[in-house]
Amino acid sequence: MRDTRGGLNGLYIILDPSVSGGRSLTDVLKEAAKAGARLFQYRNKCASMKESYVEALVLRNVALDAGATFIINDRCDLALAVNADGVHLGQEDLPLDLARKVMGPDKLIGISTHNPSQVREVTSWKPDYLGFGPIFKPGSKQDHDPVVGLEGLREMRKLTSLPVFAIGGIQIDQAGEVMRAGADGVAVISAILKAPDIGHAVKSFLAQMPGPTSSTL
Repeated sequence: MRDTRGGLNGLYIILDPSVSGGRSLTDVLKEAAKAGARLFQYRNKCASMKESYVEALVLRNVALDAGATFIINDRCDLALAVNADGVHLGQEDLPLDLARKVMGPDKLIGISTHNPSQVREVTSWKPDYLGFGPIFKPGSKQDHDPVVGLEGLREMRKLTSLPVFAIGGIQIDQAGEVMRAGADGVAVISAILKAPDIGHAVKSFLAQMPGPTSSTL
């Protein structure tokens, strides 16, 4: 496996067919990668396992060709089946210690957090990175956790030294202030998947993120 842990920062694009409006996720990944994105997650909460496998395998191969890191949402079995670089777990998913046994020592494992107590607890488990939010009102979820805002992000930054990806309703013109509030990266869904010009949107996000974002993953 490539050494992906050094590149847990910058733009993190979540590929979800329920948000893409019929747009091909493969095309989204290709266009985004061409524009410099190097970190992707596949999320599909509606498809059967077989359907998810077929879709994820194509995306995984495209990501591999692009030199991008590819993460699977929720499912360790699917992540292993397509040889993804890792898995991203929610609060109700497999506990980290069990997920690590399933995934092995070399795969990335990220965990979603939504409040300070979760951040403290999860940090002690030593995942590879945290997701934290929603920072703003999400465009892709109705049943989301309470919005934490930039102040919530600043406060949680004091609680962990792990890489943190802020998520939740983050638009291009907000990415810079989110990074300044303490995020190592920004996870986005609608702002990329619904963008009229994916390449332009990716470059606009990356322009607000310090340091190299395309060579360390």
